[in-house]
Amino acid sequence: MKLVINIPCYNEEKTLSAVLAEIPKKIPGIKTIEVQIVDDGSTDRTSEIAASYGCKIISHKKNLGLGRAFKSGVEAALESGADIFVNTDADNQYPSSYIPDLIAPVMTSSVDIVIGNRVPWKVEHFSPLKKTLQWFGNLIVRNLIGTDIPDTVSGFRAYSRESLLRLNVTTKFSYVLDTIVQAVKMDLTVSSVPIRTNPPTRKSRLFKNIFQHMWKSGTSLVRLLIIYRPFQFFGVLAVTSFVPALAIAIRFLIFFFLGIGKGHVQSLLFAVVLVIISGLFLVSAILAFLVGNNRKLLEENLYHIKLMSWNHRLKKEKSLHKK
Repeated sequence: MKLVINIPCYNEEKTLSAVLAEIPKKIPGIKTIEVQIVDDGSTDRTSEIAASYGCKIISHKKNLGLGRAFKSGVEAALESGADIFVNTDADNQYPSSYIPDLIAPVMTSSVDIVIGNRVPWKVEHFSPLKKTLQWFGNLIVRNLIGTDIPDTVSGFRAYSRESLLRLNVTTKFSYVLDTIVQAVKMDLTVSSVPIRTNPPTRKSRLFKNIFQHMWKSGTSLVRLLIIYRPFQFFGVLAVTSFVPALAIAIRFLIFFFLGIGKGHVQSLLFAVVLVIISGLFLVSAILAFLVGNNRKLLEENLYHIKLMSWNHRLKKEKSLHKK
């Protein structure tokens, strides 16, 4: 069984050595451990340090974002024949000593994805605001996809080969929300194991401040709602437009039958506008639903293409071993 440990990097020369030094050299049940870094356009000694530890290096000519770095890592891992894929951060936030615990459920084929649960409300270096936002974000995601995973935005994860073939990263910002939502929708089994985190070594590079984090996370959640819950998202907007329109129309009719409706025509026109807006939201929901069905067909086709490529590579390797 082959394990590939993936580390997306962007100017991580100060912390990468600590991460690589802690990675287990041997794990019971794992025949081969391969460490690969995705150098996402670094301008420092990141690649040089990785090479000194014998890591496989995937390079981006410029900084493309965490989502693209993760995608490149997945593609390289599948190409190299990975059975299990672990993704961790280069800032040493996640102790690599937890990797055996993280992959154990995947090794037994009982789980497709295992998430390292940081237990955010107990992390000492998280501010009260960050803890609150983490809790609120986790609550929304859990309700969105119907799962009880306690830390949905943790980037310390183990994936089975089947899950790698199934998942498709479509964002540059961060893959964590996309992949967890896709996994649940595709009936992949997702679990978690408790971990502790190391003290922060630097500020996050995903966002400049908490408000940018809120904006990016919020837009990601809205996008996921539109993709995976179109009737819920557009339905709420349609109802919030239609209910006031109905109330305004009833008010106008009351005035009309009382013989004083002439001065309230403007309110009737406003009600008509709201009804039209409500109808547009409803049409948007139907269109998003149809697009979603088409997306499922495309995802299934893409999965079979990946699977065929994997099987072809496996047969080629077996034939080379026989020779």
